Amino acid sequence: MNHSFFMRFDLLKSNVNFRMIFIARMISIISLGMLTVAVPIQVHAMTGSTIQVGIIMALEGAAMFIGLLWGGVLADRYNRRTLILIGRSGCALGFAALAVNCFFTSPSLIALYALSIWSGLFGAIGITALMASIPSIVGRENLASANALGMLTVRIGTVISPAIGGLIIAATDISWNYTAASVGTFVTLIPLTRLPSMAPGKQPGKQPLKALAEGFSFLFRHKIVGSAIAVGTLDSLGKGIRVLFPAMVTITLGGGAFEIGLMYSAVPLGAMLGALTSGWAPQLQRPGTVLLLTCTLSFVALGGLTLASHLYIALFALVAYGYLGAISSLIQMTLVQSHTPNQLQGRVNSLWAAQNVTGDTFGAMGFGILGKLFAPMAGTLYFAAAAVGITVAMSLGFSSLKSAAFVRNKPQQAAPSPSPAPQKDKMDAEATTS
Repeated sequence: MNHSFFMRFDLLKSNVNFRMIFIARMISIISLGMLTVAVPIQVHAMTGSTIQVGIIMALEGAAMFIGLLWGGVLADRYNRRTLILIGRSGCALGFAALAVNCFFTSPSLIALYALSIWSGLFGAIGITALMASIPSIVGRENLASANALGMLTVRIGTVISPAIGGLIIAATDISWNYTAASVGTFVTLIPLTRLPSMAPGKQPGKQPLKALAEGFSFLFRHKIVGSAIAVGTLDSLGKGIRVLFPAMVTITLGGGAFEIGLMYSAVPLGAMLGALTSGWAPQLQRPGTVLLLTCTLSFVALGGLTLASHLYIALFALVAYGYLGAISSLIQMTLVQSHTPNQLQGRVNSLWAAQNVTGDTFGAMGFGILGKLFAPMAGTLYFAAAAVGITVAMSLGFSSLKSAAFVRNKPQQAAPSPSPAPQKDKMDAEATTS
């Protein structure tokens, strides 16, 4: 096997289905990123209230959370290709409606609220179905490479899409931003229609809440998957550090808006470097051990940030934090997907994504409270020290995770369960890409 330190792009060359997903995902992320600029600008222009901006973003986040959980149940019950197309189509129609709303003399604020909820819900359903389909499309032996490429599209998209959205608004008006996002999202349907049918297999009739409870039960019963998600939750809490960047710069590092912008760019830059240099990750013999190590070191880097007396030292610490966090996230996702049976991929992936969303939200709230109680650097140091202590405790207690390996072919079974054993996944033999 040819080992490489840098990310490999073989899947894009050899797997048509993965190539279609890669193209669609890049276009989709850019379209969604444009909206992250347009919606807050329009709401603030209409109301002059930052509270209204916060409310509409919170409602969209809540809709996404519900959509992730609901989408996980749907992805384990219905054809995942169909759900991907429904999710993308629903988002495109919502974006088109946002554009139409702009053409009225007095655009409706209620429509903005409703359509933000609509977009969050359908976007989450499509994302969950796509995540659940990845192991079947690429084969479990290619999950790490596929997830690294997916991570790269997210990082590139989140860097360039707000700039594109801002340029469109500056050159024309907000309606063209929504129109471009709608057209871009409709375009993603072209490659996605080429995906194969992806039925999850026959499932016994269950109420949605019971089906979701089965996903939670799997997490608690499967020590590797449950432990990986526990590490991911702690990991996601640390991402809330961004709320303290303005205070860190103005109070400690002596800078202004430009320096604050550099702080916000440093973590994504590190994550992008992590994705680009992750070629070694698929060959890891004990990825669980590396996961615990990278998670611990990421919080050490966060603690190092608090010792910085100069902006450039702080930026280096944040780049290191982003790099280690990206490697940790890549290993988490690959372990979760490779150890989860096909008929549970929808629910387990939705729970993994949901804990990322909620962890990030609660982390931001927690860092905000720490910033009120202590100086920004001191509050960050207390969090980092506590997080390192927790990861060390996890390293001592999660013996199954430490010895875990990526499943190359079929997922390992969970602890004994009253439910029937998973049927053989017919698509495993056909899968070739992520």
